[in-house]
Amino acid sequence: MISTGLVKYAGALLALAACSACGASAVAPSNAAPDGGYGGETTAAVSRNLIGLPRYPAIVPNRHVKSKYYEYVINYYGSYATIFDYPEGDKQIGKINDVGGQGCTNVLYGYGKKTFWIVAAYNQIEEFEVPQKPLKSLSVSVGMPSSCAMDTSGDLAVGILSGSGGGDIVIFKNASGSGAVITSSLAREYFDGYDNNGNLFFDGFTGGSRFELLEIPKGSSKAETITTSNTVKFPGSVQWDGTYLAVTDQSEEAIYQYTVSGTKATLKNTVSLTGASDCAQTWIATGIVYCGDAGNEDGEVFKYPAGGSPLAVLTGKFDFPLGVVAAEK
Repeated sequence: MISTGLVKYAGALLALAACSACGASAVAPSNAAPDGGYGGETTAAVSRNLIGLPRYPAIVPNRHVKSKYYEYVINYYGSYATIFDYPEGDKQIGKINDVGGQGCTNVLYGYGKKTFWIVAAYNQIEEFEVPQKPLKSLSVSVGMPSSCAMDTSGDLAVGILSGSGGGDIVIFKNASGSGAVITSSLAREYFDGYDNNGNLFFDGFTGGSRFELLEIPKGSSKAETITTSNTVKFPGSVQWDGTYLAVTDQSEEAIYQYTVSGTKATLKNTVSLTGASDCAQTWIATGIVYCGDAGNEDGEVFKYPAGGSPLAVLTGKFDFPLGVVAAEK
């Protein structure tokens, strides 16, 4: 029997295999394709949709509310990001080409202050000003970037999915320069996020396809393993939510809220995302959480921390959504 996690990883590998030119970038185009895969539960999700199981209905947003925000649902590497202005509407209003994977912004949670970052090539990450103006790009020399996170001082952490530095973290001080590489026990890094004390947490798989959560304490250049009090089946987003360290489990369509003491993360609450198929990256905003759903091929909005069925389904042109981030106008 093939384990659930391995099935998901294989499905994502197939999706990335279809992207033979994922190295495109709005700033510095590249011809090289990524040499690794991104995990998600796409195989199971596609099978479920093909047999016609019912989907949840979208709730029509309040058209009389002028949105103060932009949301970005980011598709597979080297493709594009779709732009929304929820809660004013749930339909796509724009697109950013030649990006893909995950995004982050200059707050720990909530809505970014006018700018955000998206992985823009197999070896780059790019900063944008809302709604879609390119500002600058940073080169990542040790492998294919997967995730990104910013702390309150403006440092940018980029996780490496595959390549010579698979599983590593690259820290760009003040989001500039060539970056400092910090190695880890992971073979593939998937998601990362800072807490309110400047500690960086990140997750992924070891060489044996075992889930692992790690921390780089503030001021340290060494990653240490964090043991969770429950089992996380498949790596998902890692983000501080204002009270807890929130880790998404892609297999369970749930967000686990932890308190962390030393090298132990204790589960306090579970937020269920009912109806989601594969929330790869989630972004916790103000009272809600956004999901880039690779299985349902859409973006979803849930109450947070209440969870439950979605408040809205964001519709537009998608191609294997992997990431999501939000910023103020």
